[in-house]
Amino acid sequence: MRVVIVEDNALLREGIVALLREREIDVVAQAEDAPGLLRIVSGHKPDVAIVDVRLPPTFTDDGVRAAIEARERFPGLGVLILSQYVEPVYTQELLASGTGGVGYLLKERVGEVRAFVEAIERVAGGGTALDREVVAELMRTRGDEGGEDGALAALTPREREVLALMASGRTNNAIAHELVVTSGAVEKHVSNIFGKLGLPASNDDHRRVLAVLAYLRAGG
Repeated sequence: MRVVIVEDNALLREGIVALLREREIDVVAQAEDAPGLLRIVSGHKPDVAIVDVRLPPTFTDDGVRAAIEARERFPGLGVLILSQYVEPVYTQELLASGTGGVGYLLKERVGEVRAFVEAIERVAGGGTALDREVVAELMRTRGDEGGEDGALAALTPREREVLALMASGRTNNAIAHELVVTSGAVEKHVSNIFGKLGLPASNDDHRRVLAVLAYLRAGG
């Protein structure tokens, strides 16, 4: 797996590089601003770009804008966004762009090394790795827009938990382990969720995550 890292905080950037190289992940290039992302993706053709949302020159949304442009130029590029705060609008825009894997994690997750590396691997494989806090905010926003009559209002609290874990990229077995229930119970919850949201069930975890988030993004 070939990875590039774009982060203006030199200490954090070098820390991520060291962490990944210890696990034999090939970090082929680094940059500290949005133009640098496009330059190193063009020059190194990585599998995944790990990108800070707020980069020079404006420190607003330069990172995510450059990531979207990179996905348009290089179809199949996986992008893992790191952010200090929950900003779900960026997740929606990334999902609508390109064909590669997508991840969005809070920066504090970098310290959870095993989960962080698994997220990178998932994105490299074309999958989705979304922070549970981001998913929860997407669900909350969608619920506010839809009111009590919205489809999400029909989900039970447990189904909402399962939906959040699904959207973070977890398999049914992983969800069962997280919630300390049987795999059969999770399968039943997943079936109920798809039924209530009017979405077809799928054995492809990536497709089912995108279907759920597409529903949330489009307002049903």
